[in-house]
Amino acid sequence: MNFVFPKNYNFKSKFLGFIEYSTAILDTCVGIIIYFLVNLLFNDINTKIYVFISSFFPILLISILGINKESFISVFKYVFKFLKNQKIYLYKRN
Repeated sequence: MNFVFPKNYNFKSKFLGFIEYSTAILDTCVGIIIYFLVNLLFNDINTKIYVFISSFFPILLISILGINKESFISVFKYVFKFLKNQKIYLYKRN
């Protein structure tokens, strides 16, 4: 079955229909890093679970919901470009 997409439509394949693959890979990497840090710092299993969930869940939530319907990675690109090429314009009214 072939579907015809309009030329002005951006088709992006998504993991489970709601998260882009690049964001899912980034979330997985961040989750692995947090997992290893939690294992190094804490011994009790309950503390490990609580710290992992409380540190990873906000990152996951922001990446799934996005910021103003933009993907997580594109927002970081915009912020990085702005911080790199910052210009301050001062408007004085006479």
